[in-house]
Amino acid sequence: MMSRFSQSEADKGSQKWIQKLVNQKSDLLNTHIKRNLNFPEDEDIKWLSPLKTDKYSEYYGQSFLNLLGVELQKVPLSSFWPKRGPQWDALGKSSRGKLLLVEAKSHIPELISTMQAKDENSVKRIRRSLEETTHFLNANPEINWSHSFYQYTNRLAHLYLLRQNDLPAYLILVYFINDVEMKGPTTIEEWKGAKKLLRSYLGIGRHKLQKFITDVFIDVGCLE
Repeated sequence: MMSRFSQSEADKGSQKWIQKLVNQKSDLLNTHIKRNLNFPEDEDIKWLSPLKTDKYSEYYGQSFLNLLGVELQKVPLSSFWPKRGPQWDALGKSSRGKLLLVEAKSHIPELISTMQAKDENSVKRIRRSLEETTHFLNANPEINWSHSFYQYTNRLAHLYLLRQNDLPAYLILVYFINDVEMKGPTTIEEWKGAKKLLRSYLGIGRHKLQKFITDVFIDVGCLE
């Protein structure tokens, strides 16, 4: 079974805006990414999902690796995470082989989530991998990463996994501004305040993966 979730064009929230951004204004997203991560100007970025021509599909599990065209040679996905892993809001690849994993938000409550896995083996595997990531990032080991901000922590864990496999992966966190319908933040400062609280709660300071992570702030007015 292919780990791919096809869907129709979204009519609200972060899903709507990331679809518009990738399909209609990808140059805007690319400019932010290349500037923030110091990619060369001549490095092109190709977006692989969620494409209109692919039913706006989002990918997870082994299929997201297949879409990016990579294999995990050192630490396989199956030993790190159950089959039902993060469903990526967008996936891209640069002309120099850099892998771009995107998580998008348009309002602050979207930051809050808890692990839904029930199978005992799946829960153990996830918790073990989150703990391993916590240790690598030198974060507070007493905080349970499967609660409160789980969507954020499992994305960090997958970035860690790809980097442990010597793959040039980057985590792009897209925060939309002025999504009035969803009562989202109207300023970058609001998002930064929420992120500061999130990082403080998780006990995340400066760490080894931060140069591979960037926040991108996009005003939805540019996408109307």
